[in-house]
Amino acid sequence: MADTLPRVAGKLTPKAPLAPLVWFKSGGVAEWLFEPKDLADLQGFLRDLDPATPVMALGLGSNLIVRDGGVPGVVVRLGKAFAKVTARDATTLDCGGGASGILVSSTARDNGIAGVEFLRSIPGTVGGFVRMNGGAYGGEVKDILVDCDVVLRSGELVTLPAAELAYTYRHSELPDGAIVTAARFRGRPGEPAQIQAEMDRIGASREASQPLRSKTGGSTFKNPEGHKAWRLVDEAGCRGLTLGGAQVSEKHTNFLINTGTATSSDIEGLGDEVRRRVKDNSGVELQWEIQRVGVK
Repeated sequence: MADTLPRVAGKLTPKAPLAPLVWFKSGGVAEWLFEPKDLADLQGFLRDLDPATPVMALGLGSNLIVRDGGVPGVVVRLGKAFAKVTARDATTLDCGGGASGILVSSTARDNGIAGVEFLRSIPGTVGGFVRMNGGAYGGEVKDILVDCDVVLRSGELVTLPAAELAYTYRHSELPDGAIVTAARFRGRPGEPAQIQAEMDRIGASREASQPLRSKTGGSTFKNPEGHKAWRLVDEAGCRGLTLGGAQVSEKHTNFLINTGTATSSDIEGLGDEVRRRVKDNSGVELQWEIQRVGVK
């Protein structure tokens, strides 16, 4: 395949280990890992790449299980060139697709833009937020997104308004293979001190309730209509449940953790066992929020 891959200005790595790049610290390799130098490099690569080759974007790897058999095709990881955030005006932020939620929220604070504090609590990048309608603490990306720039699988750069993404809970209709390279978020005028206070409140709440010091993947299951996933898991007797090196967190039962030796098969298998027990106990079928990619 190396002979047929397009030339790049960035970095193209064969058989790249993905475990170090994801929060669970488990899983196989990417057939190819592409870290584009800039937007033109990404566009040219996708344009000239065999259309049959699968492409997947990788952000901070916080809401992801990479299966042990690895990921075929090309994994694209956006670096510093895509991680800038600036204020366009008194309420709008221009955000690179690789920028973190912490950078977005802190830039908003510095420019007196309120309404995006919730991004402080989501361990991911703008690209992932846009794709998954990221949300927490009462806010969702659909509430703040103006539009986003995406590079389609063909290499074409298009701007999609929020209305075209057909947002629902933790889901969008972003085209398959599309990579979010930038987004515009709109908040509202606010006082930096009050914005910081809200960010501090969110940070403290998250620290108190979530296993942030563990190898985890964030919220495992979507909250079903009228229910809290963590409560359904707890009521099914799954708090502390283990499979291999994977465990349901004692601190927050909608989190799975890698206790140190877990394979991705352990983690995914534990999640499926939790889903089975919850269905047996409550009749509710939990849906995965964590993305599972690659070959088992």
